[in-house]
Amino acid sequence: MTRHILSLSGGKDSAALAVYLRDRVPEMEYIFHDTGKELPETYDYMARLESILGRPVTRTTPEDPFEHWLAVYGDMLPSNHRRWCTKMLKLKPFEAYIGDDPTINYVGLRADEKRTGYISTKPNITAVYPFQEDGLVRADVIRILEDSGLGLPPYMEWGRSRSGCFFCFYQQKIEWVRLKRQHPDLFERAKEYEERSAAVSQNFTWCGNESLTELERPERLKQIEDNWNAAQERKRARRENLPLSAVIGGAEFEEEEPEGCLICSL
Repeated sequence: MTRHILSLSGGKDSAALAVYLRDRVPEMEYIFHDTGKELPETYDYMARLESILGRPVTRTTPEDPFEHWLAVYGDMLPSNHRRWCTKMLKLKPFEAYIGDDPTINYVGLRADEKRTGYISTKPNITAVYPFQEDGLVRADVIRILEDSGLGLPPYMEWGRSRSGCFFCFYQQKIEWVRLKRQHPDLFERAKEYEERSAAVSQNFTWCGNESLTELERPERLKQIEDNWNAAQERKRARRENLPLSAVIGGAEFEEEEPEGCLICSL
């Protein structure tokens, strides 16, 4: 018997897909890969989603926590070139939960994006992309969430763009600044991991060539925020200068979403 699995990340796309398929695939199993390093807002959002689905969401947890794997990998922080966090904290629990059962894995990639990601290559797991198949884009996702009463994830209210661990290396610097403002305790924990790694990997940090200690200097925080605000003003000006025919024709663009691991950020 084939199982139907939808992995929830706490992000808008996987949440919208769950709502979209709620009545279409009644045998769906909903799972949430809980790394133990999620934002508090993610846990709140998952609880609300579970209520709207009217179905329980199974939580998978890694056999060993992040700290264990950090030690195993020689205190080297994960990065976009070394995504051991995705493999050990999300993909392995996902594959263990499924086992060898024939499985259809529903993925929330939209028709307006070309992301790829860390998808299982086990032969018993087949990935399908309902939003792409049905031509649904970002505006459709937002409509689904609003119509359901769930809305967008609450962390987006303070400027976090995607779900994932609070220390995700895919964050933009402005998001690190916002983490510092919104959750200073989590920012401090991310600093501790970075300082632990610094003892074995000189100049390797969470966000490029700048440590969190350097980033949190008041003058640097302000500089990052000022640069981001200026960039947003330039984008708004470009949109305002588009001719009406271009806007009607679809040339007006939505803000591009940053890169992220597929299994983490959907």
